[in-house]
Amino acid sequence: MKALLLHEKGQWKDMKIEEVSAPTPQKGEVLVEVHAAGLNPVDYKTGTNGNPNWVYPHILGLDVAGVIAEVGEGVTEWKKGDRVVYHGDWIRPGGYAQYSITTAQTVSRIPDSVSFEDAAAIPTAGYTAYQALFRKLPLNRIHTILIHGGAGGVGGFGVQLAKLAGKTVISTASAHNHEYVKSLGADYVIDYREENVKERIMEITNGRGVDAVVDAVSRQSATDSLDMLAFMGHIVYIAGTPDFAHIKPFTKVVSYHEIALAAAHQADFESQKDLAVMGDEMLALLAEGKISSLLEEVISFEEVPAALARLSERHVKGKIVAKIK
Repeated sequence: MKALLLHEKGQWKDMKIEEVSAPTPQKGEVLVEVHAAGLNPVDYKTGTNGNPNWVYPHILGLDVAGVIAEVGEGVTEWKKGDRVVYHGDWIRPGGYAQYSITTAQTVSRIPDSVSFEDAAAIPTAGYTAYQALFRKLPLNRIHTILIHGGAGGVGGFGVQLAKLAGKTVISTASAHNHEYVKSLGADYVIDYREENVKERIMEITNGRGVDAVVDAVSRQSATDSLDMLAFMGHIVYIAGTPDFAHIKPFTKVVSYHEIALAAAHQADFESQKDLAVMGDEMLALLAEGKISSLLEEVISFEEVPAALARLSERHVKGKIVAKIK
């Protein structure tokens, strides 16, 4: 099969398509013929740092949509020809290839009305946002929520899901993306470059602060966001742990929630299965027209390294997906 190969850590910009042997599914696994693969910041980040469990050359790419080509021993819920999407285990070879393997319990079925490209745009960013809102936060007690980076993947899905849940949604974005983020459902969008985000939050909430923050930007951003929380507020952090010492004990009584989507693959069977549950729900919402896939650009297989380089500059709107077949 053809695959985009990473020969050494740090060399992801130099990846080229080469011929390698196609994998074979083992017990409990499925082999997927890849039609589309989503691009995510985790690809260039892991491609830069590598992983001691990898055998080089390694194949990056966590978000895969395609057709099941073969099932391993003991797999009864899937068959050859099924249209599926999944979030892959980053320790294993990924989806920037014509064929890829995953565990059967992590796979979601793609509705007939949903394209492979739209499906591939969802897993990493979409499941992360879903997990943040519906697995971590007590939504029945949350009315206002700040979601940083509303023009990005996690932020864009988070804005949509929070609005569907009936919350007052505040987001941050560059000025040229404000209308886009509002179209996703944000009630307020703050220009983090030109405005004082904390002051605007306090103005919008009449000095109370927000009930929850979802931060997929950085450790510093998460730490700064603590000052924007209301009493008994919640922060969900994805791109760096906030400085816990920033808030004194017995004051705001903040709840902290870590998100590490890929950790599910090293957890128990039910935790892995929840990836598919989240995928099923996201795909249903997409098929019903209740959310957008955020798909902004479809590129060729060969264009993946250059597109990852653009993604690493952190100014890409929405999602980029590579068409593999």
